[in-house]
Amino acid sequence: MAFKAKSATETKAADLASALVRIADREGTPVSIGVDQLRRGNPRLTPLAIGQMYRKHRDILEADLAERGYALIDYADQGPGRGMEFEIGAA
Repeated sequence: MAFKAKSATETKAADLASALVRIADREGTPVSIGVDQLRRGNPRLTPLAIGQMYRKHRDILEADLAERGYALIDYADQGPGRGMEFEIGAA
């Protein structure tokens, strides 16, 4: 099978999934993870990038979480300045 390079957005989606997994590992499940927690772990994850990664590459996020035994239960985006939050649970 040939190697397929990831696009920049696919790489950022993997970074987001990795950050979600690290927080879920540390906090336990179920856990609600806000944008501030994600940004502390990876400053490249801006609110705009997080929203785009969720909308464009939800499949990557869910696959990476499932690999580690987690499931994406919910995602809420309250709009600019109001925050966003992921809810992660055990698969």
